[in-house]
Amino acid sequence: MKITSLLTGAILTVGLTAGSVMAQDYPTKPVNYIIPFNAGGESDIAARLQQPVWERITGQPLVIQYMAGAGGAQAWSQLNGMDGDGYTLMGTNLPHIVLQPMAQEVGYKTDDIANVYFFQYTPDAIVVPADSQFKTLEDLVNYAKENPGLVTFSGSGTNSANHVAQTKFDALTGVTTTYVPFSGTSPAIAAVLGDQVQAGFSYSTAAITQGDAMRVLAIASEERVPSFPDVPTFKELGYDMVGGAYRGVGVPNSTPEDVRKQVSDTLDKVNKDPEFIKKMEDGGFVVIDVPYEEVEAFMNERREQYQAVAEQMGIAQK
Repeated sequence: MKITSLLTGAILTVGLTAGSVMAQDYPTKPVNYIIPFNAGGESDIAARLQQPVWERITGQPLVIQYMAGAGGAQAWSQLNGMDGDGYTLMGTNLPHIVLQPMAQEVGYKTDDIANVYFFQYTPDAIVVPADSQFKTLEDLVNYAKENPGLVTFSGSGTNSANHVAQTKFDALTGVTTTYVPFSGTSPAIAAVLGDQVQAGFSYSTAAITQGDAMRVLAIASEERVPSFPDVPTFKELGYDMVGGAYRGVGVPNSTPEDVRKQVSDTLDKVNKDPEFIKKMEDGGFVVIDVPYEEVEAFMNERREQYQAVAEQMGIAQK
Protein backbone atom coordinates (compact mmCIF):
# COMPACT_ATOMS: atom_id res chain seq x y z
CA MET A 1 0.00 0.00 0.00
CA LYS A 2 2.80 2.38 0.91
CA ILE A 3 4.66 1.63 -2.33
CA THR A 4 1.46 2.20 -4.32
CA SER A 5 0.84 5.48 -2.53
CA LEU A 6 4.39 6.60 -3.15
CA LEU A 7 4.12 5.77 -6.83
CA THR A 8 0.79 7.52 -7.13
CA GLY A 9 2.19 10.57 -5.39
CA ALA A 10 5.22 10.58 -7.67
CA ILE A 11 3.05 10.34 -10.77
CA LEU A 12 0.84 13.20 -9.58
CA THR A 13 3.89 15.30 -8.81
CA VAL A 14 5.33 14.68 -12.26
CA GLY A 15 1.97 15.48 -13.84
CA LEU A 16 1.60 18.72 -11.91
CA THR A 17 5.17 19.73 -12.72
CA ALA A 18 4.65 18.99 -16.40
CA GLY A 19 1.42 20.99 -16.36
CA SER A 20 3.19 23.91 -14.74
CA VAL A 21 5.96 23.81 -17.32
CA MET A 22 3.38 23.74 -20.12
CA ALA A 23 1.61 26.72 -18.57
CA GLN A 24 4.86 28.63 -18.26
CA ASP A 25 5.89 27.80 -21.81
CA TYR A 26 2.66 28.89 -23.54
CA PRO A 27 2.57 29.09 -26.47
CA THR A 28 4.60 26.10 -27.67
CA LYS A 29 3.32 26.16 -31.27
CA PRO A 30 1.76 28.57 -33.80
CA VAL A 31 -1.40 30.38 -32.71
CA ASN A 32 -4.23 31.08 -35.16
CA TYR A 33 -5.65 34.61 -34.88
CA ILE A 34 -8.95 34.98 -36.73
CA ILE A 35 -10.08 38.46 -37.76
CA PRO A 36 -13.85 38.55 -38.44
CA PHE A 37 -13.53 41.23 -41.15
CA ASN A 38 -11.77 41.72 -44.45
CA ALA A 39 -8.08 42.58 -44.65
CA GLY A 40 -7.22 46.27 -44.52
CA GLY A 41 -9.64 47.46 -41.84
CA GLU A 42 -8.81 48.70 -38.35
CA SER A 43 -9.08 45.20 -36.85
CA ASP A 44 -6.58 43.85 -39.37
CA ILE A 45 -4.20 46.80 -39.00
CA ALA A 46 -4.13 46.36 -35.23
CA ALA A 47 -3.56 42.61 -35.55
CA ARG A 48 -0.67 43.20 -37.95
CA LEU A 49 0.93 45.47 -35.38
CA GLN A 50 0.43 42.86 -32.65
CA GLN A 51 1.87 40.04 -34.76
CA PRO A 52 5.63 40.82 -34.73
CA VAL A 53 5.59 41.74 -31.03
CA TRP A 54 3.78 38.50 -30.12
CA GLU A 55 6.32 36.50 -32.12
CA ARG A 56 9.27 38.31 -30.56
CA ILE A 57 7.94 37.80 -27.03
CA THR A 58 6.80 34.18 -27.39
CA GLY A 59 9.07 32.83 -30.11
CA GLN A 60 6.01 31.35 -31.83
CA PRO A 61 4.15 32.45 -35.02
CA LEU A 62 0.86 34.33 -34.78
CA VAL A 63 -1.01 33.29 -37.93
CA ILE A 64 -3.59 35.89 -39.00
CA GLN A 65 -6.62 34.56 -40.85
CA TYR A 66 -9.85 36.18 -42.06
CA MET A 67 -13.47 35.09 -41.68
CA ALA A 68 -15.47 38.06 -42.91
CA GLY A 69 -19.22 38.28 -43.22
CA ALA A 70 -22.35 39.76 -41.61
CA GLY A 71 -20.42 42.52 -39.84
CA GLY A 72 -18.38 39.97 -37.91
CA ALA A 73 -21.33 37.77 -36.93
CA GLN A 74 -20.34 34.96 -39.29
CA ALA A 75 -17.11 34.40 -37.38
CA TRP A 76 -18.47 35.03 -33.87
CA SER A 77 -21.29 32.53 -34.44
CA GLN A 78 -18.68 29.84 -35.19
CA LEU A 79 -16.16 30.62 -32.44
CA ASN A 80 -17.49 28.15 -29.88
CA GLY A 81 -17.25 25.26 -32.32
CA MET A 82 -13.46 25.66 -32.42
CA ASP A 83 -10.85 24.06 -30.17
CA GLY A 84 -10.55 25.68 -26.75
CA ASP A 85 -6.86 24.99 -26.24
CA GLY A 86 -5.50 28.51 -26.39
CA TYR A 87 -4.27 28.14 -29.96
CA THR A 88 -7.35 29.69 -31.61
CA LEU A 89 -7.96 33.38 -30.93
CA MET A 90 -10.53 35.66 -32.52
CA GLY A 91 -10.82 39.42 -32.69
CA THR A 92 -13.92 40.83 -31.00
CA ASN A 93 -15.51 44.26 -31.41
CA LEU A 94 -17.75 46.53 -29.39
CA PRO A 95 -20.48 47.61 -29.81
CA HIS A 96 -20.96 44.90 -32.44
CA ILE A 97 -21.13 41.89 -30.11
CA VAL A 98 -23.67 43.69 -27.90
CA LEU A 99 -25.92 45.38 -30.45
CA GLN A 100 -26.00 42.63 -33.10
CA PRO A 101 -27.71 39.98 -30.90
CA MET A 102 -29.90 42.67 -29.37
CA ALA A 103 -31.22 43.75 -32.77
CA GLN A 104 -31.79 40.37 -34.41
CA GLU A 105 -30.90 36.68 -34.51
CA VAL A 106 -27.25 36.45 -35.58
CA GLY A 107 -26.26 32.97 -34.44
CA TYR A 108 -24.72 33.95 -31.11
CA LYS A 109 -25.52 35.84 -27.92
CA THR A 110 -23.26 38.42 -26.27
CA ASP A 111 -22.62 36.10 -23.33
CA ASP A 112 -21.48 33.34 -25.73
CA ILE A 113 -18.30 35.29 -26.46
CA ALA A 114 -15.44 34.56 -24.05
CA ASN A 115 -13.43 37.76 -24.22
CA VAL A 116 -10.03 37.53 -22.55
CA TYR A 117 -8.54 40.96 -23.29
CA PHE A 118 -9.44 44.38 -24.72
CA PHE A 119 -6.43 46.25 -26.03
CA GLN A 120 -7.47 49.33 -27.99
CA TYR A 121 -10.19 51.48 -29.38
CA THR A 122 -10.52 53.86 -32.28
CA PRO A 123 -12.28 57.00 -31.05
CA ASP A 124 -15.27 58.27 -32.96
CA ALA A 125 -14.57 61.53 -34.77
CA ILE A 126 -16.67 64.01 -36.72
CA VAL A 127 -15.07 64.73 -40.07
CA VAL A 128 -15.93 67.17 -42.85
CA PRO A 129 -14.29 68.07 -46.18
CA ALA A 130 -11.46 70.57 -45.90
CA ASP A 131 -13.55 73.21 -47.68
CA SER A 132 -16.64 72.65 -45.54
CA GLN A 133 -18.62 75.60 -44.18
CA PHE A 134 -18.21 74.00 -40.74
CA LYS A 135 -14.89 75.20 -39.36
CA THR A 136 -15.63 74.11 -35.79
CA LEU A 137 -18.00 71.75 -34.00
CA GLU A 138 -19.94 74.79 -32.78
CA ASP A 139 -20.57 75.80 -36.41
CA LEU A 140 -22.07 72.39 -37.12
CA VAL A 141 -24.17 72.30 -33.94
CA ASN A 142 -25.59 75.78 -34.56
CA TYR A 143 -26.47 74.92 -38.15
CA ALA A 144 -28.13 71.68 -37.04
CA LYS A 145 -30.22 73.54 -34.47
CA GLU A 146 -31.41 75.99 -37.10
CA ASN A 147 -32.05 73.24 -39.68
CA PRO A 148 -33.46 70.14 -37.92
CA GLY A 149 -32.83 66.93 -39.85
CA LEU A 150 -30.87 68.57 -42.66
CA VAL A 151 -27.38 67.68 -41.44
CA THR A 152 -26.49 64.25 -42.82
CA PHE A 153 -23.83 62.06 -41.23
CA SER A 154 -22.28 59.09 -43.00
CA GLY A 155 -21.15 56.14 -40.88
CA SER A 156 -19.88 52.59 -41.14
CA GLY A 157 -23.10 50.64 -40.95
CA THR A 158 -26.25 50.36 -38.89
CA ASN A 159 -25.86 49.54 -35.17
CA SER A 160 -22.16 50.30 -35.39
CA ALA A 161 -19.98 52.47 -33.14
CA ASN A 162 -20.54 55.35 -35.58
CA HIS A 163 -24.32 54.90 -35.32
CA VAL A 164 -24.11 54.89 -31.51
CA ALA A 165 -22.00 58.06 -31.65
CA GLN A 166 -24.46 59.90 -33.90
CA THR A 167 -27.35 58.94 -31.61
CA LYS A 168 -25.48 60.14 -28.51
CA PHE A 169 -24.38 63.32 -30.29
CA ASP A 170 -27.96 64.27 -31.10
CA ALA A 171 -29.03 63.65 -27.51
CA LEU A 172 -26.15 65.60 -25.96
CA THR A 173 -26.42 68.62 -28.26
CA GLY A 174 -30.21 68.69 -28.55
CA VAL A 175 -30.15 68.54 -32.34
CA THR A 176 -31.71 66.23 -34.91
CA THR A 177 -29.42 64.91 -37.63
CA THR A 178 -29.82 62.17 -40.22
CA TYR A 179 -27.61 59.08 -40.16
CA VAL A 180 -26.73 57.50 -43.51
CA PRO A 181 -25.15 54.02 -43.09
CA PHE A 182 -22.53 52.70 -45.50
CA SER A 183 -20.98 49.25 -45.78
CA GLY A 184 -17.73 50.25 -44.10
CA THR A 185 -15.37 53.03 -43.11
CA SER A 186 -13.94 53.57 -46.59
CA PRO A 187 -17.24 54.17 -48.43
CA ALA A 188 -18.45 56.33 -45.54
CA ILE A 189 -15.35 58.53 -45.87
CA ALA A 190 -15.76 58.62 -49.65
CA ALA A 191 -19.29 59.92 -49.16
CA VAL A 192 -17.94 62.82 -47.09
CA LEU A 193 -15.25 63.71 -49.62
CA GLY A 194 -17.73 63.37 -52.48
CA ASP A 195 -20.25 65.73 -50.81
CA GLN A 196 -22.90 63.01 -50.65
CA VAL A 197 -23.30 63.95 -46.98
CA GLN A 198 -22.40 67.08 -45.05
CA ALA A 199 -20.31 65.33 -42.42
CA GLY A 200 -19.29 61.91 -41.22
CA PHE A 201 -18.90 59.98 -38.04
CA SER A 202 -15.71 58.05 -38.56
CA TYR A 203 -12.64 57.06 -36.55
CA SER A 204 -9.40 58.85 -35.80
CA THR A 205 -7.55 56.12 -37.72
CA ALA A 206 -9.50 56.76 -40.94
CA ALA A 207 -9.02 60.51 -40.68
CA ILE A 208 -5.24 60.12 -40.67
CA THR A 209 -5.21 58.56 -44.12
CA GLN A 210 -7.02 61.53 -45.70
CA GLY A 211 -4.43 64.16 -44.83
CA ASP A 212 -5.34 67.71 -45.82
CA ALA A 213 -8.46 66.64 -47.73
CA MET A 214 -10.44 66.40 -44.52
CA ARG A 215 -10.97 68.43 -41.35
CA VAL A 216 -11.60 66.77 -37.99
CA LEU A 217 -13.93 68.78 -35.77
CA ALA A 218 -13.81 66.72 -32.57
CA ILE A 219 -12.65 63.35 -31.27
CA ALA A 220 -14.41 61.17 -28.69
CA SER A 221 -11.39 60.34 -26.52
CA GLU A 222 -10.58 61.19 -22.89
CA GLU A 223 -7.51 63.14 -23.98
CA ARG A 224 -6.35 64.57 -27.29
CA VAL A 225 -5.07 61.95 -29.72
CA PRO A 226 -1.32 62.37 -30.37
CA SER A 227 -1.89 62.17 -34.13
CA PHE A 228 -4.29 65.14 -33.92
CA PRO A 229 -2.83 67.41 -31.24
CA ASP A 230 -4.81 70.44 -32.45
CA VAL A 231 -8.20 68.72 -32.53
CA PRO A 232 -10.29 69.13 -29.36
CA THR A 233 -12.09 66.29 -27.63
CA PHE A 234 -15.87 66.42 -27.24
CA LYS A 235 -15.34 66.72 -23.49
CA GLU A 236 -13.23 69.84 -23.97
CA LEU A 237 -16.12 71.32 -25.92
CA GLY A 238 -18.63 70.55 -23.18
CA TYR A 239 -20.07 67.23 -24.38
CA ASP A 240 -19.50 64.14 -22.23
CA MET A 241 -18.84 61.81 -25.13
CA VAL A 242 -16.09 59.22 -25.09
CA GLY A 243 -16.23 56.10 -27.22
CA GLY A 244 -15.65 54.39 -30.49
CA ALA A 245 -15.00 50.87 -31.69
CA TYR A 246 -13.38 48.82 -28.93
CA ARG A 247 -11.37 45.79 -29.99
CA GLY A 248 -10.38 42.76 -28.01
CA VAL A 249 -9.59 39.08 -28.28
CA GLY A 250 -11.87 36.15 -27.53
CA VAL A 251 -11.46 32.39 -27.28
CA PRO A 252 -13.90 29.46 -27.56
CA ASN A 253 -15.97 29.18 -24.38
CA SER A 254 -14.63 25.66 -23.82
CA THR A 255 -11.21 27.17 -23.07
CA PRO A 256 -10.20 26.47 -19.43
CA GLU A 257 -9.80 29.40 -17.06
CA ASP A 258 -6.03 28.95 -16.67
CA VAL A 259 -5.56 28.96 -20.43
CA ARG A 260 -7.69 32.08 -20.80
CA LYS A 261 -5.42 33.75 -18.26
CA GLN A 262 -2.30 32.63 -20.17
CA VAL A 263 -3.63 34.14 -23.38
CA SER A 264 -4.55 37.36 -21.57
CA ASP A 265 -1.14 37.61 -19.89
CA THR A 266 0.62 37.18 -23.23
CA LEU A 267 -1.53 39.84 -24.88
CA ASP A 268 -0.82 42.15 -21.95
CA LYS A 269 2.91 41.83 -22.60
CA VAL A 270 2.32 42.76 -26.24
CA ASN A 271 0.18 45.71 -25.23
CA LYS A 272 2.85 47.14 -22.96
CA ASP A 273 5.62 47.00 -25.56
CA PRO A 274 6.82 50.60 -26.14
CA GLU A 275 7.35 50.12 -29.87
CA PHE A 276 3.86 48.64 -30.26
CA ILE A 277 2.30 51.51 -28.32
CA LYS A 278 4.04 54.11 -30.47
CA LYS A 279 2.95 52.48 -33.73
CA MET A 280 -0.62 52.21 -32.51
CA GLU A 281 -0.74 55.85 -31.40
CA ASP A 282 0.88 57.02 -34.64
CA GLY A 283 -1.92 55.20 -36.46
CA GLY A 284 -4.66 56.95 -34.48
CA PHE A 285 -5.47 54.08 -32.11
CA VAL A 286 -5.89 54.56 -28.36
CA VAL A 287 -4.23 51.76 -26.40
CA ILE A 288 -6.13 50.43 -23.36
CA ASP A 289 -5.31 47.56 -20.99
CA VAL A 290 -8.28 45.43 -19.95
CA PRO A 291 -6.91 42.04 -18.78
CA TYR A 292 -9.02 38.94 -18.22
CA GLU A 293 -9.85 39.67 -14.59
CA GLU A 294 -11.29 43.08 -15.56
CA VAL A 295 -13.14 42.04 -18.72
CA GLU A 296 -16.46 41.25 -17.04
CA ALA A 297 -16.71 44.68 -15.38
CA PHE A 298 -15.64 46.39 -18.61
CA MET A 299 -18.27 44.50 -20.62
CA ASN A 300 -21.01 45.30 -18.09
CA GLU A 301 -20.16 48.98 -18.26
CA ARG A 302 -20.13 49.07 -22.04
CA ARG A 303 -23.32 47.00 -22.32
CA GLU A 304 -25.15 49.40 -20.01
CA GLN A 305 -24.13 52.34 -22.18
CA TYR A 306 -25.20 50.65 -25.42
CA GLN A 307 -28.53 49.57 -23.97
CA ALA A 308 -29.19 53.16 -22.96
CA VAL A 309 -29.10 54.30 -26.61
CA ALA A 310 -30.52 51.15 -28.21
CA GLU A 311 -34.13 52.33 -28.12
CA GLN A 312 -33.17 55.67 -29.67
CA MET A 313 -31.48 53.72 -32.46
CA GLY A 314 -34.64 51.77 -33.16
CA ILE A 315 -33.41 48.53 -31.59
CA ALA A 316 -36.12 46.54 -29.81
CA GLN A 317 -34.26 45.02 -26.87
CA LYS A 318 -34.95 41.35 -26.26
